[in-house]
Amino acid sequence: REEKRREEKRREEKRREEKRREEKRREGSEERRTPGRHTTPSTMDNARPPLPPFTEATARVKVQAAEDAWNTKDADTIALAYSEDTVWRNRSSFVRGRAEVREFLRGKWEREEEYRLKKHYFAHTGNRIAVTFQYEYRDRDTKQWYRAYGNEHWTFGEDGLMQVRNASINDVELIGAEDRLIGTGKEHLLVEGVFLRA
Repeated sequence: REEKRREEKRREEKRREEKRREEKRREGSEERRTPGRHTTPSTMDNARPPLPPFTEATARVKVQAAEDAWNTKDADTIALAYSEDTVWRNRSSFVRGRAEVREFLRGKWEREEEYRLKKHYFAHTGNRIAVTFQYEYRDRDTKQWYRAYGNEHWTFGEDGLMQVRNASINDVELIGAEDRLIGTGKEHLLVEGVFLRA
């Protein structure tokens, strides 16, 4: 009987939480419809669907969109997917704000020639997505080829813009361009970011 009461209490708390979330979403929708009403700097006018909370399907759409965008190497366009106050850790670099993101990306692709990226959905919950990825590039100065392996944790605002990007990345030297997998039809050799050698 005690266990039944606890279960009923948990269900009631869950219903209340769902009701609070629905009311919050409705309030946000009303703000966007009311002229002159105060909105946060990252307004829904600049929303980037799909929006959280994510399903596996919409999280995968988000991952593919990021892969496609980064492969363009267009720093100005890519930066628009991040909130004005976005915070990054990329390897040992710390980046804050959309303007710094643009400068970071421009410098990255000045150094990393013939860049090609592949991302893989790993997991999601609510407004967060976890990703594994690898990209290949040639160092501008040394002409050495690399494959970088990484993991990312993303956190999004209600408008679908990324607020936090936390990326841990390691490089592996390649013998040469003939070792490339991404964009060569050999991507099947990559499983969730790991190159499985025969």
